Amino acid sequence: MEKLKNMWTGVKPVQVLPIGFLAVILIGAFLLMLPISVEGDNLSFLQAIFTATSATCVTGLVVVDTGTYFTSFGQFVILLMIQLGGLGFMTVATFLFIAMGKRISLKERMTMAESLGESRLQGIIKLAINVLKMTFLLEFIGALLLSIRFIPLYGLFKGVWYSLFHSVSAFCNAGFDLIGNYTSFTGFVSDPIINFTIMFLVIIGGLGFAVIVDVIRKRSFVNLRIHTKLVLIMTGVLIFGGSLLFLLLEFNNPETLGVLSFPQKILAATFQSVTTRTAGFNTISQIGLTDASKFLSIIFMFIGGSPAGTAGGIKTSTVAVLVMIVFSLMRKHDDVEAFKKRVSINVLRKSLAIFFIALTTLIIAVMIISTGEKGTIVKDVGFLNQLFEATSAIGTVGLSTGVTGNATSLTLSVLIVLMFLGRVGLLTVVFALGSKAEESRIKYPEEDVMVG
Repeated sequence: MEKLKNMWTGVKPVQVLPIGFLAVILIGAFLLMLPISVEGDNLSFLQAIFTATSATCVTGLVVVDTGTYFTSFGQFVILLMIQLGGLGFMTVATFLFIAMGKRISLKERMTMAESLGESRLQGIIKLAINVLKMTFLLEFIGALLLSIRFIPLYGLFKGVWYSLFHSVSAFCNAGFDLIGNYTSFTGFVSDPIINFTIMFLVIIGGLGFAVIVDVIRKRSFVNLRIHTKLVLIMTGVLIFGGSLLFLLLEFNNPETLGVLSFPQKILAATFQSVTTRTAGFNTISQIGLTDASKFLSIIFMFIGGSPAGTAGGIKTSTVAVLVMIVFSLMRKHDDVEAFKKRVSINVLRKSLAIFFIALTTLIIAVMIISTGEKGTIVKDVGFLNQLFEATSAIGTVGLSTGVTGNATSLTLSVLIVLMFLGRVGLLTVVFALGSKAEESRIKYPEEDVMVG
């Protein structure tokens, strides 16, 4: 016991997060492999690991149909993993520690700050408790709204369960559904209650807890932190800009929006714009999308939501900083500025690193997937669909064009790694694997390098 304690003492706070997620995935996979979890044949180890990773990393990609393959117990295990993955296990652990009267150590506070994207330790426990309260309140409200539609359709018990499951799945941006037969919400494409409730939960969950708390406290756009302002602006631009683009690109497509009335087209296009940024639900066929819309979806999935929330992707704030770098260069400014504030050099470096690492990881993953297990080029699903699936995994989105359901073991393994990296965070993994930072005492002479 003392040996285990010493081993844990040597673990850095940044290493706790990936280790914790991995532990939840392994425990969840074991539970899903039990006969009590499934209706028919037991899951294979790879299928169980894939499902557990997808649930814990709030992705939504599936190898078996959640609504028909799993029993109520199996679905509850998936829901629990979604909640733990969405909130972050350290947030839940902190609540349990407080409930048991256990003292929260400095290391645990540092890990908590890391998971919530906070640089300060002051007030971190209070923030974690507020995050829990806010999450459960919003999920409860979402479940109430969804029950208006689900209880009349499925009866009291099943309707309540469906409402709760989909509310948690939506707020956590997980994309798992119980509708059955891989249909997601395509049967509710014109239902305003389902669409607006799911979109509301997805957007709020994807904004990030720090942003929500800042908005509640300040209540004025002028007084908000620069991070909050950038997240809100980028989120608005992506939602409304994406809605317009999807509407134009799919307007006459008979496989998606073509058969809908104009108001229904607007609703479906808006839902598609929202869900591509890590939600994973769909009201229109993803396979039937035009190539232009698939590529637009890939861009949105790569961007994702915002930091310190339930969303994935490289994050809206990262893209905002990259855009500001370009504008700063165009205006020949030495500093990158926004709202009369200067962005720190450390943030600029992190943004560039996140973009480069994510893009490089995605390129390598797609190359592996496209070659298949035996080194032969897989041509039946198409490269764009493979890129779509890989981006959906690393962006923890969960939308699929059918690649995952018929994937080889090699492809599933690659997608598992991408989902894990996408949820834990690429920089977090890099820092966790890296050595202790050492301050360089030597300042070398500066010299220009020709670029562009």
